[in-house]
Amino acid sequence: MWEKIRVIFTVGELRRKILLTLFLLAIYRIGWQIWLPIVDQTQMTAFFGQTSKGLGQLMETVAVFSASQLNQATIFGLGIMPYISASIIFQLLGSVWGPLERLQKEGESGRKKINEYTRYATVVLCLGQSWFYLGFLAQNDLIKLGFNTFGWQLTAVLTMTAGTTFLMWLGEQIDEYGIGNGISLLIMAGILARMPGAGIQLIKPMVENRFELGGQAGVETLLILAALFVGVVGGIVFITLGQRRIPTQSAKHVRGRRVYGGTRQYLPLRVNQAGVMPIIFASSLLLFPQVLFNIPFFKDSHGFWGLLYSVFQYRDGFIYNLLYVILIYFFCYFWTAITFNPKDMADNLKNYGSFIPGYRPGKRTADYLEKVMVRITYVGAGFLALVAVIPTLVATWMAIPYGIASFYGGTALLIAVSVAFDLVQKIDSHLVMRNYKGLLE
Repeated sequence: MWEKIRVIFTVGELRRKILLTLFLLAIYRIGWQIWLPIVDQTQMTAFFGQTSKGLGQLMETVAVFSASQLNQATIFGLGIMPYISASIIFQLLGSVWGPLERLQKEGESGRKKINEYTRYATVVLCLGQSWFYLGFLAQNDLIKLGFNTFGWQLTAVLTMTAGTTFLMWLGEQIDEYGIGNGISLLIMAGILARMPGAGIQLIKPMVENRFELGGQAGVETLLILAALFVGVVGGIVFITLGQRRIPTQSAKHVRGRRVYGGTRQYLPLRVNQAGVMPIIFASSLLLFPQVLFNIPFFKDSHGFWGLLYSVFQYRDGFIYNLLYVILIYFFCYFWTAITFNPKDMADNLKNYGSFIPGYRPGKRTADYLEKVMVRITYVGAGFLALVAVIPTLVATWMAIPYGIASFYGGTALLIAVSVAFDLVQKIDSHLVMRNYKGLLE
């Protein structure tokens, strides 16, 4: 392995790409620490340290998949959440709005035009989200005296908007001149930056107990968590790479005395076609009721209203996790229906002179592909549901904080593993082109 790592840095172009990517990620981490000058840091840290459970979990969940830090009002406080929201909006519109659908089919030129529209929409979302966010801070007296004016708030709004726009540009520079997907690497950097703090929080009680056996802070707890972490990562890699290969046959045709075509190939369909999006949608949708039902009226109520409060305030409840699993299944099929079009795939096979043995080109092929995708999506949704509830099970059974348990499943681990594996594959492609062995060989 060390020899392979040495080879990576002997390839000049690959070395430059990796160092540039690390440099741009370091800039992102520096901006993460720069607070807005109008915010009272002491009061804000105390407020979010004592904040309600629902609001705190909402901030934490949003921070995981958007590289943001909403409990710290920094210049990169919004992260790339507005850009992700704009991208999702245009992807959804592309499946229902004719002009965008035609742009998607125009190839590279259409993609560039959609990216341009996405950037404009990102700026608009930044202005709106940062304004409401600063209004929330002002409402809770988290802004310094003398700075709670329209002029200073407008300056802070423009600063946070410029910060998110800069992050968007940073991701595009990584895409073009670095290695890996820039936006995904920014999200991964935000996730990995939280790991040292969680590790210290886990190990500190064990050090205080001198790593004695027994209790919640025993050394056996650390060993079990380490083995569980390796097992969950292995399962995520296995399912992420899982494919259903549909055999295809190209038609034979004769040109002169030669016969072309007739080769047997495979059409790969991913088991986890929806990626991490169902978990993001489901967790976000469930956190809004947590905030809503956290008001004093529901806290002090009994009967039905009190039941709603207890259901949405505790992650380890059966009803909460059942709703979580149901929403993951729903969004798995919903997102797969948007991103996977069996009719277009069947038409492409027909245009290239290929067919699936036993099925006629056209509608029969599209129906077969849709049937297969429905079946494997059920398996993929089950895998996502299992990964999503693992942190709750670990936190409940082993009595450890949920912030630590979140690294054993859920959105954070799924994103980190997927992005890391994609990065390794892109490094491998550079090595294989130069006749070196890849990291995965």
